[in-house]
Amino acid sequence: MQAVHFGAGNIGRGFIGSLLYQSGYETCFIDVNSEIVDLINEKQEYIVQLANVTQDESIVKNVRAINSAVDPDLVIEAIKKADLVTAAVGPNILPHIAGLLAKGLQQRLTHTETPLTIIACENMIGGSAFLKEKVYEQLSEEEKTLFDKRFSFPNAAVDRIVPNEVNEDKLLVKVEPFYEWVVEDADIIGENPPVKGITFVQDLEPFIERKLFTVNTGHATAAYLGYQANIDIIHEALADETVKATTEKVLQETGRLLVEKNKFDEEDHNDYIQKIIGRFSNPFITDVTTRVGRSPVRKLQSNDRFISPAQQYYDLFSEVPENLVSAIAAAFRYDFAEDPDAVEIQKTIREEGLSFAIEKYTGLKPGSVLFTSIEDQYSKLG
Repeated sequence: MQAVHFGAGNIGRGFIGSLLYQSGYETCFIDVNSEIVDLINEKQEYIVQLANVTQDESIVKNVRAINSAVDPDLVIEAIKKADLVTAAVGPNILPHIAGLLAKGLQQRLTHTETPLTIIACENMIGGSAFLKEKVYEQLSEEEKTLFDKRFSFPNAAVDRIVPNEVNEDKLLVKVEPFYEWVVEDADIIGENPPVKGITFVQDLEPFIERKLFTVNTGHATAAYLGYQANIDIIHEALADETVKATTEKVLQETGRLLVEKNKFDEEDHNDYIQKIIGRFSNPFITDVTTRVGRSPVRKLQSNDRFISPAQQYYDLFSEVPENLVSAIAAAFRYDFAEDPDAVEIQKTIREEGLSFAIEKYTGLKPGSVLFTSIEDQYSKLG
């Protein structure tokens, strides 16, 4: 079986690529990093190391890579013959791979009638649907009809902490032992891809929200609070009593929402929260607060990890989630000079004022309860 995977970074190699190999796929990585592409083609294997006491290692083989900036025609050929296409490139990069993906799928129409599944493995709601939208922008109406019969873009929820570490072996990836890959199979054409480790479900939304509002909300909360406390490493931030307590309270608020909305078992979800806190506290993962907190513009959007649960919480319970609002305020205080999003937000606050910035980045309306609460918490952090 042949898999094409866009993104040869740590998530691509350490998470998706590893599971593809375990499932019997030969994987072709697509990337623009010439050094990584060349190393993959030279070694044709790499090591995945678990971040645990024993530092267990496994070797991922049957891999090759194509530099899409240099050899786009080879990418098109690989897609034409693929049995599965996946991507882990980051939400902002998905539009940039859509054109090449569209060309490959167009070529495939005349090559085979076998259905193909394309899965975007991103930290976002509706990642595959978004990728499909960008691919379809490249098509004629006739092609869209043909694509609908052959190609499916099921949404997915993925979860594995893969720190951005630099190793002497530049292909080695360290990953946490825990992982979760959930794929919505309701609209998959043909058979579900035979990937070990994927959980297929009919309705993905509860799993998407559980992950986004627990893992992503909690991770970002620890990052922004840790940054405010001048703590560089995530597991060290969780060792700080105030940061840990507030992060847990944030997840209790989002947990209350998730349990009520999705009818999760409350005890099971509380166990899930503690498991997540334990993962963040893993001393074998050296993950920096500025990496986890990067791109605050995206994290503050109305459909992402902070504003969406805060608004839903208020709408459902008619109460302000005070700890979640505090985390949002900390995100607006995040002023890391090497993060373009942080620089942009701070510039907006200086030049246009906090109220303008809150409305611009969150979509909340001035004078609303959540809007005012964020303003108040921001002042307290000062």
